[in-house]
Amino acid sequence: MYKTIQLTFILLSILLLPRCSQRKQYQVFAINICNEGKYSAKGSIIGAGNADSIDVCNMFWLIKGSHRKYILVDAGFIDSTKSSKNYVRPDSLLQDFGISSGEISDIIITHPHVDHIGGINLFPDAKIWMQEDDYNYFIGPAWEEKGYNFGFDKNDVKNIVAVNSQGRLRLITGDSIEIMPNIRVFTGSKHTFENMYLLVNSNSKRNKILLASDAIWFYMNYEKLRPITVCMDTTSYINAMKRMSSLVVNTNLIIPGHDYKVFSKFYKVSDRIVRIEE
Repeated sequence: MYKTIQLTFILLSILLLPRCSQRKQYQVFAINICNEGKYSAKGSIIGAGNADSIDVCNMFWLIKGSHRKYILVDAGFIDSTKSSKNYVRPDSLLQDFGISSGEISDIIITHPHVDHIGGINLFPDAKIWMQEDDYNYFIGPAWEEKGYNFGFDKNDVKNIVAVNSQGRLRLITGDSIEIMPNIRVFTGSKHTFENMYLLVNSNSKRNKILLASDAIWFYMNYEKLRPITVCMDTTSYINAMKRMSSLVVNTNLIIPGHDYKVFSKFYKVSDRIVRIEE
């Protein structure tokens, strides 16, 4: 009798496991660090017309799970001079959720440009996730004579190396990797050496949210399949955008990294925060 009950329990566990995975859904929020204003698109988007304009902001993202599980996608940056318009520090913006910096368990760094990695020291207890090839290039060849280090800051090199020495760095190797339940990361855009974008609720049938970060700067990039001016391979950048369309059910849930339109397209939580949803 005991063996029969035990076998039944095991079979039920196996049958229910996929359903539990499906139910593990995250809420995703875009958080606006600062507005930069409207500019001609020609300086940012290759092939943009004279009349094309963009509305630029800097943002990061909060992934909110159950049981006070808080994950950041990128960490924003620290602007001690307040040179950016309307700047608010990333950890201060989380106070709208009642979240302290120490409650952030993980930060997924899509790439090491200063506006995405510069704020990691604000979250001293978080594990930092980063593509291994991007990390290795950032701390080494980027600074050699023929290296590509536009948008990088040497202080961020020191900070990420310190995170590694503290045992908080988690290096990811490869494309289409599920790094946490229902969160999958992708490569191939070549904005930096091996930047990432990610799919949240990746096992969901309909609520898949793709955080492109700088694999798409603006909606115009995606809509017209135009690469940005800051990338190491424009063909790879375009191919990555094409691939993104196949990863989601609703392309409205593909979120670019610097377009202020994001904050008028989705449900407003506060002046600087929207919830990404259908």
